[in-house]
Amino acid sequence: MVTAIRIQRTGGPDVLDVADVEIGEPGPGKILVEVSAAGVNYIDTYQRSGLYPVPLPYTPGLEGAGRIIAVGAGVSGLSVGDRVAWQGSPGSYAEQAVVPAEMAVRIPEGVTDESAAAVMLQGITAHYLTASTHPVREGETVLVHAAAGGVGLLLTQLAKAKGARVIGTVSTPEKEQLVREAGADEVIRYTERDFVAATREFTGGEGVDVVYDGVGASTYEGSLSCLRPRGLLALFGASSGPVPPIDPQRLNKGGSLYLTRPTSADYTRTRQEIEWRVGELFDGIANGTLNVRIGARYALADARKAHEDLEGRRTTGKVLLLP
Repeated sequence: MVTAIRIQRTGGPDVLDVADVEIGEPGPGKILVEVSAAGVNYIDTYQRSGLYPVPLPYTPGLEGAGRIIAVGAGVSGLSVGDRVAWQGSPGSYAEQAVVPAEMAVRIPEGVTDESAAAVMLQGITAHYLTASTHPVREGETVLVHAAAGGVGLLLTQLAKAKGARVIGTVSTPEKEQLVREAGADEVIRYTERDFVAATREFTGGEGVDVVYDGVGASTYEGSLSCLRPRGLLALFGASSGPVPPIDPQRLNKGGSLYLTRPTSADYTRTRQEIEWRVGELFDGIANGTLNVRIGARYALADARKAHEDLEGRRTTGKVLLLP
C-alpha cells in the first residue's frame, strides 16, 4: 500500500483526499516508478471539477519523474534504477505510479527530477505551440497570456530563442519582473491596462502574428482583436473557463483569422515526436539556455492547497507535489 491522492467525486479542491492504495506490480509493457516529483497542471483541475470527465475513483496527475523500481514483461530500453519522466499517464499524485514504458523517457545527466517533471507537460505544450502549431519565425511578434505561469515562462523563452518579439500579459509587478527576466520585450499588466489597446500600440496598429492563449473565456475575444490579418489564435487552455461557440464570421471580419484548439496528445502521437520535443527541452535545461522556474513545491498531502493556489493565480512558474 502506498499513499496517493484520490478523487471519489467531482468538485472543488476539497474532493482531493489522501488515501492508501494498492499499486501492484507493473503489467506487460509497463514500469513501476517511485515518484520523486509530480507536476500540477490546470488539466488536473479540469478533471477534478468534472469539466473533463474521468472514471472515478481516480488518482490525478498526468506527469511526473522518479526512479524505476520494477519492470514489466516486454519492456526494453529501460531498467530498474533508471531515472525517468513521463506525461499523459494518470496516477502521478502518489508515492508510486505504474506508467506505460512507451510514455517514459530517460532523464539525462544535468537534468534534475524536478526539472524533468516540470517540463513533461507544460514544456511539451510550449514546444509544440512554438515549433508546430505556429512555427515561430525570426522577426514575428507573439502575444503570450499568463506569461508568468509554467507554460507562459517557457513559451516566452522558446519564442525569444527563435528570434520573435514577445509581448506578455501578467497581473502583478512581481509577475512582470519574472516575465522580463525570461526575455519578454513588452509586458502588459492586464489589471491596469487594456491588453488589446496596449498590444495594438506596441505593434503600431498592425497586431501580432500569433496569440498563445491558455486563459480562455476571459481573454479569447480580446485575443482575436490583437491579431494581424491572417494571424492565428492558438487557444490551448481554459483557466478562466471554457470558450463559447465562435461564429466563423468573427474570423472573417477580423482579417481572415485562423483559430485552433490544440491538445498535447495530437502533438505526441509517436515515440519519435515525444523524444524530439523532450530531447530539445532537456538539452536546453542541461546547457542553461532554458530556465525552468519551480514556483511552488507542496507535500503530497497538501494537494488541495496546491490546487487552490493554482486556481487562485497565486503561483508562478511550475507547481510540483513532492511525495
